[in-house]
Amino acid sequence: MHGRPRKALKPEDEAASSAKAEKLQQHVASSSFNSLFLSLSFSSPSINSNRANPVGCRYSKEALDLSAKLLEINPECYTAWNYRKLAVQHILSNSDSDPQSIFSDELKLVENALRKNFKSYGAWHHRKWVLSKGHSSIDKEMRLLNDFQKEDPRNFHAWNHRRFVAGLMERSEEDELKYTEKVIGANFSNYSAWHNRSVLLSNLLKREAEGYFPKEKVLEEEFQHVHNAIFTDPDDQSGWFYHLWLIDQTVKNEAPLLVSSWPSHGSSITIIGDNGLRGCGLSLLNGTQSDSGTLPIILYFNQAVKGINSSTVAIESELLTKELVWKPLAMNNSSTAQVWVVYLDLGNMELQQSKTYSVEINIGHSSGILSSNGNHYGDPSQISFEVFVQTANTEPTEGQGGKRTTWNDTNFQKIDHFQELDSIFTADQNHHIPKSLDWCTEEIVKEITNFRDLLSEYDCKIGKLTLARLLTALDMLSSQHDGRKSNTEEVLQLYTDLMKLDPTHSLYYKDERSLISLKQITSTRDSLLPYCHYHKDATETFTGHVCLRLQNLSLSRMGSIENLLWVQMLDLSHNELQSIEGLEAMQLLSCLNLSHNKFGSFTALGPLRLLKSLKVLNISYNELGSHSIDTTRYLCSSPVAHTEEFAWDRFETLTGSVNATNFWEAFLLFGSLALTELNISGNAVADENFRSFLVKVLPTLKWLDDEELS
Repeated sequence: MHGRPRKALKPEDEAASSAKAEKLQQHVASSSFNSLFLSLSFSSPSINSNRANPVGCRYSKEALDLSAKLLEINPECYTAWNYRKLAVQHILSNSDSDPQSIFSDELKLVENALRKNFKSYGAWHHRKWVLSKGHSSIDKEMRLLNDFQKEDPRNFHAWNHRRFVAGLMERSEEDELKYTEKVIGANFSNYSAWHNRSVLLSNLLKREAEGYFPKEKVLEEEFQHVHNAIFTDPDDQSGWFYHLWLIDQTVKNEAPLLVSSWPSHGSSITIIGDNGLRGCGLSLLNGTQSDSGTLPIILYFNQAVKGINSSTVAIESELLTKELVWKPLAMNNSSTAQVWVVYLDLGNMELQQSKTYSVEINIGHSSGILSSNGNHYGDPSQISFEVFVQTANTEPTEGQGGKRTTWNDTNFQKIDHFQELDSIFTADQNHHIPKSLDWCTEEIVKEITNFRDLLSEYDCKIGKLTLARLLTALDMLSSQHDGRKSNTEEVLQLYTDLMKLDPTHSLYYKDERSLISLKQITSTRDSLLPYCHYHKDATETFTGHVCLRLQNLSLSRMGSIENLLWVQMLDLSHNELQSIEGLEAMQLLSCLNLSHNKFGSFTALGPLRLLKSLKVLNISYNELGSHSIDTTRYLCSSPVAHTEEFAWDRFETLTGSVNATNFWEAFLLFGSLALTELNISGNAVADENFRSFLVKVLPTLKWLDDEELS
């Protein structure tokens, strides 16, 4: 074509052309069968009904035969599989039906369909449905699976079905584990077999089956097993993924643990206020301004948990006037979350000036706190802190009154010594140290030695990535135990090298590098202090309010939030952030600068909706409005799809039209905030219409794009 001379077809080209023609003929036949099948099976469009005999369905022999022919040609026709389920249920409702014969025919049909396409979701699901009814013999099922797996050993559908059938046969997990070993021995480049091994081994370790306890002995043997694959062919990724799973099994805590809190254990909070403390403020590091007069208490766990309530977390203090309600800080309205918060209502209390109030929190001393995997909270702990009441003698802080917050370098002064930081890093949370920590550390050190040896002879990307993960794991274990020298600099260099060696996955490496950088910055008082600054207000006075400045660090992802719960003023400008996932835990945050990043939608700023104290927000010079938005999440709200409920009446009142699609995301974000200052300049969305909309949706706003509102 396009002037190129024609050439005679090569034999392989002729074969490909013939296969393409045959596939086209099958498609035409499938389309014809499909049209005829629908006309015979449904007299009205009630296809999605889940009743045994929906209105409009017809179960004639002709329709059933046609659906079978259609599925043998095209096993991906989900409507036909669903039709056959309904048809089987309808036929079985007749008293003279023979269930065994009916289900036997279904199994034969599925087998024919699978021989046409091993990877047909509909066919495998239908076979599982038939077998689950209990009228079919499963004796031949393993032999059939073995035949399928010989032709396609990596087919994860077949492996999933094998686990289902093994459960029906009550075949032991030990025997299945031996089978995976046999398959891996024949060809270790079988990701599905390695994955199946991890599933089986997880179950055996969890129930401490005979021969699979203690866990340490089993994992040592598995490390040796996977080494055979990795060191034989370092470029094959199947074994590497299993090795990553083994690292996770070695270092992770199964039970949920408390890793951070605000206030921290042993801290002292100074509340500044008058008139019954309505609209009280809090001191420096250990608090923030709060118009509602509430004091948040934040619990940050190592994994998502549920069951946080007044029974599992007991609070004792004179400051309690009513029963407290704990809330999960989750964006998907889940009852399970990694971070939980409760608010002490101080605004309506007559607190005594210059008096210290004690607060004691007992966590997990009664059962009920569970992880998503069903593991119980394993470290009953206690947090104690003091609240001191001081008479107000200062003006409101930035973001309130007639002042405007500025983020220029001249408005900040480095802090030489910040004594209040000591309360964060010296607080004893009584964290649980696993008995096997010495073994975990030794095993990780051995793996690091092994992979350093491998990389000295064979330079491979996934080897560098694994070494970075091992060094990170060692640092995590060492921070709990022996305090050995950190490997952070080497890990950062490894990710920098990987970004150059493997540009296809550079965004992932950049994210990992950002997490390590933040961990390095926030892990100790000395490393954090250079980023802490006093802020100068509009009167050119350094107010003593502390800002954490993390600008110009090439951050693409946020992390180490557990170390930042105390922050009131945060500068993340001039980075490469596209998301602020996790920032919702920073309940004290009142001033936030996100300017000069890469936020492409207001949805990416969703965590801000949970920040009750946020007053000042700078999101200037991002990419807001430069990309199209997904409006279906508002039109078709569903908790299953994690979509949003939308206040259409208020939106239409503010905009005059529900069709102002450019404003939908912004309405969802700003409608739940009480900002006094906002800067959106430098974004594609920031025109006069949008600014007018913001003034309506944010009645508390006093400054917009550095201009005072009248």
